This record gives sequence, C-alpha cells and structure tokens, in this order.
Amino acid sequence: MSLHIGNVKIQGNLFLGPMAGVTDLPFRLLCKEKGADLVYTEMVSAKGVQYNNKNTESLLEIAEEERPAALQLFGADPDILSETAKRLEHRNFDILDINMGCPVPKVVNNGEGSALMKKPELIGEIVRKVSSGYSKPVTVKIRKGFNDSSINAVEVAKIAEENGAAAIAVHARTREQFYSGKADWDIIRQVKEAVSVPVIGSGDVFTPQDAVRMIEATGCDGIMLARGTRGNPWIFEQIKAYLKDGILLPKPEFSEVGAMILRHAALLSEYKGELICIREMRKHVAWYTTGYPGSAKLRSRVNEIETMEDLKHLVEDYHKELEKQTN
Repeated sequence: MSLHIGNVKIQGNLFLGPMAGVTDLPFRLLCKEKGADLVYTEMVSAKGVQYNNKNTESLLEIAEEERPAALQLFGADPDILSETAKRLEHRNFDILDINMGCPVPKVVNNGEGSALMKKPELIGEIVRKVSSGYSKPVTVKIRKGFNDSSINAVEVAKIAEENGAAAIAVHARTREQFYSGKADWDIIRQVKEAVSVPVIGSGDVFTPQDAVRMIEATGCDGIMLARGTRGNPWIFEQIKAYLKDGILLPKPEFSEVGAMILRHAALLSEYKGELICIREMRKHVAWYTTGYPGSAKLRSRVNEIETMEDLKHLVEDYHKELEKQTN
C-alpha cells in the first residue's frame, strides 16, 4: 500500500516516529533497512537552528539512503518556525513535521510541544505561515488533547488541515497521560472521519497484531511506531509479513540480535565517535536484549564497558552462555 503526503509518495504505511535520544541517523538507517517506509528525525528546536546551535546541526543530518525522511521541528512562534523552515528547505529531507505532542515539562513550559494543544488558533497560524509557499509538505503531530477536560484533537486536526497541513499524526493520549495508561484509538478514528488528509495513528503498537487492530479500529492511513521499535527494528518487517500474508515471524535468534547490536554500534561510532557511542549503546543494548534468558546480568555489565572491543566481547560471551544453556 502506498501513501501520498502532499507531493511525496511513500511506498508503504509504517513510519518510525521521532524520539529524542533514539531516532538518530544510525538507528533510522537500521529501521529503514528493516522496512520502515518513512523515518522521522529527533525533534529539532527552531530556536536552536536560528542560533546556529552546534548540537542542532548533527540532528539535521539525513543520509540519502534513509529517504523519504521527515524533519521534525518544535517551537511556538509562527515567525521563527516559518523562517527556520525556509532556512532548511534546501536540505535533504522530504516532509517537514511540526511537533505539537511532546509532553516533556521543559518543552511544555515554553509553550511548545503539547502546550500548543491549548491554543488551536495559534496552531492554525503556525501551519499557515510555515506551509505558505513552501515546496515540501508540512505535517503536524498532535495528541488527543492537553488533559481529560480538553480533548480537542478533532478540532485541532480540522484547523491544521484548513491551514495547509498535508497529514496529521495523532498520539492517542493526552499530555497529562505522558506515555502511561491506555492509548484511546477511538480519537484516531474520530480525526480520520473529520479530515481528508492522511491520518497517522500512534500509541500502543508493539506487535503485528496491534498494528492490524489499530487499522481495523481507526481506519488510519498509516501507523507511527515509536517505543515499540526500541531494540526491535525488526518490528517493521514483522508487521509487513503479518499484514501481507498473516505470518507471525519469530523473534530473532540472539545471533541476529548480537550482530545488530554490533552493527548499530559501528554506525554510531562512525557518526558520533567511540566515546559517545559506548555511552549511548548502553540503553540500546538493554532494549535489544530484553526478554532473553539471563539478560539482566548482561544489562548490568554493559554499564561497565568503555570500548567497542569491550562491547564485542560482552556480546560474544553472552551468546556463548546462551548456547551452553540451550545445548
């Protein structure tokens, strides 16, 4: 199934959602290889771009082989967002997404992210100013509402569409919920029924069966996977096999997981240097190995490693240990 977002054709409907500290270039490449049809960058501060922040520059880097890719900006000032979008227009991305869903206090306290859900008129102004005369599709990622007493995703989606949004991603929780409780997929269905642009569902898709249930329950055009991809880039090919042929692919053998960990680390080391790579791989290794026998011990040991060589030995030792247990 292909999908059009504005003038961009996407060959399928499974998207890797933006996650700070996770969806950097190396991880996006791995997810792309495993079947992600559209990948999103970590969210980028519009002000950070304006001030030429050096950390922001690395977030903007997109490799040719991960495209189509969406660059996600956050901010609350329509003029700054519009100027930033124009300034970045020539760069190597296909879709510009504006974050209206981040629940993190330091973002919300600045009136950015999901705080925008409290100001539908401002959302309209932002989308209008950014999309006006812009050559790339502009999309938004919203939440169900700010809290249970202001559930306004349908109103916000209509305003975004009227002002030029080419697609709308809906995380089916309020800001107040953060990532707790159950995602209310019915709000995705309501948004889908209210607008004519593509609607991307997000929230509580961790298995191929979840993906099918979401499509059936909401009629959404695409699915955005976020936390379900951590340590599991295979989820994209698993969902595709299930959607296409009803086949549930088995969990990968540890030999494949170990190879993926080392590949991920090699890409990360090349991109950010060995020191940062090892620090960041600690959380990734914890995610990759969850659910494998004796992995708690591995997760505590990974905090002691300092080099790529250490990581390689750790993965090899754990693999040998697993083989002993199964023989």
